[in-house]
Amino acid sequence: MTNENMMPHKDLEFIVYDGALELVKEKVNNALSAAPVIIRKYTGHLTASTGKYIRAVSLLICAQNREGKIHPNAVSFAAAIELLHLATLVHDDVMDDAGIRRGRVTLQKKYGKKTAVICGDYLLSIALKMAASVPNREDYIKLNMPDYVSRVCLGELNQHINNGFFDLSAFKYLKIISGKTAALFEAAFCAGAVLSNYDSQKTEGTPELEEKTLNKYMRLGRYIGMIFQIQDDCMDFEKTEEVAKKPVQSDYQQGVITLPLIYAFRKMLGLKEKARSNSLTREEINTAVSQTGGLDYTHGISGRYYDKSMKLIEQLDISSDKRSKLIYVLDKAYGKS
Repeated sequence: MTNENMMPHKDLEFIVYDGALELVKEKVNNALSAAPVIIRKYTGHLTASTGKYIRAVSLLICAQNREGKIHPNAVSFAAAIELLHLATLVHDDVMDDAGIRRGRVTLQKKYGKKTAVICGDYLLSIALKMAASVPNREDYIKLNMPDYVSRVCLGELNQHINNGFFDLSAFKYLKIISGKTAALFEAAFCAGAVLSNYDSQKTEGTPELEEKTLNKYMRLGRYIGMIFQIQDDCMDFEKTEEVAKKPVQSDYQQGVITLPLIYAFRKMLGLKEKARSNSLTREEINTAVSQTGGLDYTHGISGRYYDKSMKLIEQLDISSDKRSKLIYVLDKAYGKS
């Protein structure tokens, strides 16, 4: 019997970035369109509303080795993370009673909340199954996918518990989104980094990425995830539904207290008391956030994460092409591209 752990890396078919991304999209679409008949109608509805694959893109970029090639296992991990993300969105839409997502009617709006919850659970199960199906999975012990899933779930629960809590601090808010959004980005960067040390020219052995380097990738993923969520929270005040392709001006109505409003509560006398009396209108919220500089404050925090991310990217011993790709992801999260 062949020991897969000792299979020569040069016998594996390493992939270029563009080809890897196409394979990820194909794998996600196949998982949705080839689901069991009983659920296929519902998963099929989601095939037209997949997003920009920013988490998969992040993983594949991080997975590029010194030749610019990508280990084939990265495709499975990237597809799994995209399916995990899709599962969280399906569940989010149920919790928020959202009617539109990425410009299309949501699963829960079209087929009902119970169906959407079950479909979200199904997506979670096939994502974990896909991640566990990679050959030599014992090589990826540092990528603890179930742990990242639990962090996402606890972040969501933490947000739910704090819904309508007008004394929520900025520190507590950042802790919530470090699980709710940033954990999945960290998982993507971790998986990619672990795979980046594979050399297609080596004939044996399992490469080990330096712990210090792996931690830099993981911190970078976490910071970019924080930026992504903070900017998304600003979008609730700054964008129209047509631009955002999802409901805006809706966080407060769902009880979600985000940084711009946390800052306004802190700076404007009497605003928090009015919120407690349930008499605060959307117009008053927008005015308060504008007058107190809540968006400037929030963008400032996002900017600090951006600066820390740039420093980490500069510290990584990587090619100029890989560095420029990582900066592209960072700029995408920050809204620069």
